[in-house]
Amino acid sequence: MRQFTLKQLRYFVVAGELSSVTQAARKLHVSQPSISAAIQQIEEVTGLQLFIRHHAQGLSLTASGKQLMARARQLLRDAEGLEKYAIALGEEIGGELRLVAFPTFAPLFLPRLLRRYATHHPSVSLYCDEMNQADIVTGLRQGDYELAFTYDLQVPAEIDFTPLYRFPPYAVVATDHPLGGHERIGLAELARWPMVLLDWPLSREYFLSIFTHHGLSPSVAHRAKSMDMVRGLVANGFGFSLFNTPVEALDTADLHPLRIEQDAQPLSMGIACLRELRLSPAAEAMHRLARDVDVQHEVFGRFGAGLSAETDP
Repeated sequence: MRQFTLKQLRYFVVAGELSSVTQAARKLHVSQPSISAAIQQIEEVTGLQLFIRHHAQGLSLTASGKQLMARARQLLRDAEGLEKYAIALGEEIGGELRLVAFPTFAPLFLPRLLRRYATHHPSVSLYCDEMNQADIVTGLRQGDYELAFTYDLQVPAEIDFTPLYRFPPYAVVATDHPLGGHERIGLAELARWPMVLLDWPLSREYFLSIFTHHGLSPSVAHRAKSMDMVRGLVANGFGFSLFNTPVEALDTADLHPLRIEQDAQPLSMGIACLRELRLSPAAEAMHRLARDVDVQHEVFGRFGAGLSAETDP
């Protein structure tokens, strides 16, 4: 049976990333014919054309080539993780752990969790990004990250999601807003005021759906691409907004929270990873630590009043 090797996959991936056989050979310290032969072998086995060859201008991946490269990168990471796992058996957990988190709640708990993790596993190099939900899913699919801390916003079937906490939505206005003296608000009354919307993929659909579920349509006056901009616009009287993370995390006296009277779907915050990906020992250790109830109470302690645990204490 004709096959191709991990080494050939590695040659293909590097050539695809650099769009050049010559540069790939230079980076991997092998001959150009070795790179070309590896690509040809994979194309013959799969029956796919992986590259479009441009005379004197390098290579460009075909659509099939892009799809195969994404899976090949995952496989190479998995193989590398398996090697590290075998080496780490009976030894201290080490290597690199790449994480990504949703920006709205990442500052609440992630620094504390990372500190706790680093205390237990000092040999692990931690790397963490912040992204919106759509980019988080892409990053997991492409193998850029092993774990993500994110919401259960349209999580695809190929991603495993372990819920940790539920974040109920609530409205926020400036303290000097006409609604600033209220403790609760109905969606119909809220919809009469201009809205400041966090304009991120999936997030905006979620916040708007809270109104549309009740047959209402809010008047979106401003769309912001960052939480800081949302907070600034709301604090300066440009409208209300909807949040999920506890208001204590906003660290500002200029905002006033309003509980929504109607039932509104909460979002679960949790850990996500590719279902088919075997986690490295470093990622497994992080997954266990984040699920530890005592650690959750320590990390989320000062925000406990605004949170609902997914796990039993």
